[in-house]
Amino acid sequence: MAKTPPGPSAPASSAPYSSSPPPTGAPPAPPRAAPSLLSRVIRLVHHRWVEGGLHRALPPDLLDRITRRVAASERRHTGQIRICAEGGLPTSYLWRGASARERAVTLFGKLRVWDTEHNNGVLIYLLLAEQAIEIVADRGLARAVPPETWRTLVAHMGEAFRAGRYEDGLTQALAEVSALLAAHFPAEVGPAGAAVHGHNELPDAPVLAGDALLKE
Repeated sequence: MAKTPPGPSAPASSAPYSSSPPPTGAPPAPPRAAPSLLSRVIRLVHHRWVEGGLHRALPPDLLDRITRRVAASERRHTGQIRICAEGGLPTSYLWRGASARERAVTLFGKLRVWDTEHNNGVLIYLLLAEQAIEIVADRGLARAVPPETWRTLVAHMGEAFRAGRYEDGLTQALAEVSALLAAHFPAEVGPAGAAVHGHNELPDAPVLAGDALLKE
């Protein structure tokens, strides 16, 4: 039976995690103060300036290698991994003071990472302008992995990205997410003992800003 497409709030129910998920049982965070006009303009200019370097940071040959690594990863488990990178946030996000986290959860829905047979899709999102890394895991995997594991994983990725080693950071993130998926959702084994590869539910190639899929 086909899964029901999510409404605007559905991705939030998919138990996404990022670099700083709230501790279990913690009281809700107080509302953020609205950013000042000056801070919004400064942030907007910075994002528009940085986004021009996205394709230099992630050139085609690097993307080809990452695509092959995603395909190889998915032969080890039944999960689906999508990688998405943007140089800067869309203007509407910046003007209202939205975070990389909010953008990642939105893209989790837009890229249909929620729509997998075993509810075990994972989005790895990179925002260059803020050196922000977000991981959004669907409920199947999120139920099996404690928040501390995600915090440690993202911290490791952040070290590489802050040093400008984007391929190293993405490769490490992919390897660690793959290990979690292989542990909790291993590939099925056929009668001869070989892994049985199911249907590839989502594209393996990373998605970059400018792709029609990422329109606001």
